Parts: sequence; structure tokens; C-alpha cells
Amino acid sequence: MAQKKTSHRTAEEKAATAAKREARKARTERAREQAEERRKAKQRKDQLTRVGIGVGVLALVVGGYFLVSSLGSDKPATPPAGATDNFGLRIGDADAPKEIVVYEDFLCPFCGQLELTVRDQLAAAVEAGEVSVEYRPLGFLGRISDYSPESANAFAVVLDAAGPEVATSFHDLLFDNQPPESGPFPDSDDLVDLAVEAGATEADVRPGIEDMAFEGWVDAANDAASQEGVNSTPSVFVDGELVEGQTIEDIAGAMVGSAG
Repeated sequence: MAQKKTSHRTAEEKAATAAKREARKARTERAREQAEERRKAKQRKDQLTRVGIGVGVLALVVGGYFLVSSLGSDKPATPPAGATDNFGLRIGDADAPKEIVVYEDFLCPFCGQLELTVRDQLAAAVEAGEVSVEYRPLGFLGRISDYSPESANAFAVVLDAAGPEVATSFHDLLFDNQPPESGPFPDSDDLVDLAVEAGATEADVRPGIEDMAFEGWVDAANDAASQEGVNSTPSVFVDGELVEGQTIEDIAGAMVGSAG
């Protein structure tokens, strides 16, 4: 195992990190409030029950995915710059003692709930060098809305054009502004606006977002996940082992030690 580099951060760098952390906490709190309002307004519990998902079920089973994926894009699966070989974005030290892999869909409501539950603790653990996290966004829910593959493509575009730090911010903003499964769904302009808010330049990301530049890569990510036995989101692996928890609290506990 490679030795970790000793980091000597200046006071300004520490202050900037603290400011980012506070901004992230503010976004998370705002998103939690918005998510609660959406759940009440749309009566999410009744809606999920009607589509066969029980109150205690976390994983959103993607039955019918193979039928959809068979009609996938014929675009090449060229990866965005900065992506891992496993169709993801890694944050944190690759040699960290704990490795977490998260398969997620930006339209999946349980992915959004899990993200808001663990975000702050996970970010702190990454910053402390205790954990590395690899986010693997999927377009599994394309049968519900094109927004599923479109948001995954937009993530790849931002990663390619603006780098991992901006892509991580964009990842958070996508969940902070997650639409309900019934819509209305963000369009290309909305995705571009979020990318710019995350720190990307509009001219760099608009063409790729509008033209689905990484559609082939998203399709390849879906196929690779399915071949690994992943057929639901969120699917979380900790040190190579699938977390079998049935609630958000179960999965959050495996990721960060406790829910919160």
C-alpha cells in the first residue's frame, strides 16, 4: 500500500474548507426541507405503495431494465476525463482504510434520501482520510423518464469539462433539486444552470448536455452494473461487500457508522 502524503494546509485553506462544509450543510438542510414538502404534497407513501414498493423497502427494483437497455444508444462508450474504469467518480484517498461504492440514479427517491442522510458524515470521513467513495451514476430509471439517463449524462459532461471537484458539487446539487418520479422533470436548461451553479462554464457543458455526448458511456455503465448483479438503486458496497440493509438507517450505518 502506498504511503499517504502528509498535508500541511494554510489557515486560508482550512477556512475555505470550513466554508465549503458550512455551505454543504446549508444545501443539505434546504434539500431535506424541500424533500419533506414534496413527500407531503405528492403523498409519496401512497404512490410508492401503488407501484409495489413497501414502506420499509429501500431498493428500487428496476425490473424491465433489460428491455429498455436493449434499445440503448449506438454512441461510443468513451469515458469522461476523470472517470474511473468502473464508470464512476472517486472522491478521497484511494488507499483509505474503508472503500465505499454507491450505485445510484439521480431520479431514485431512495438514493436521494440516502444521500441527504449520510452526506455530511461521509464528507467529513473523506476529508479525514478514513474513507474513499466511488459514485457510479446510472440511467436505470429511463423507463420512467428520460431525466434518469439525461442527468447521468450531464454528470459525465461536467466531470469531463470541469473536473472532479465541480462534478462532486454538481452531484450534490442534482440530489438537492431531485424531482419526484411523477415530474415535472428538469430539462437541459435546468441541468446547465445547475452545472454552472456547481462551478462549470456554460459554454463548456451546454453542448454535451443537450447532445447527450456521453449517452453511450451511461448505457455501458448500466450494462456493467447489471453484469455485476446490481439491479436496484441505491446499491452500496462497503469494502467489496454488498450492504444488505432494508432501511436507509441500515445502509447509512454501514457507510458512516450511524444514521444521521
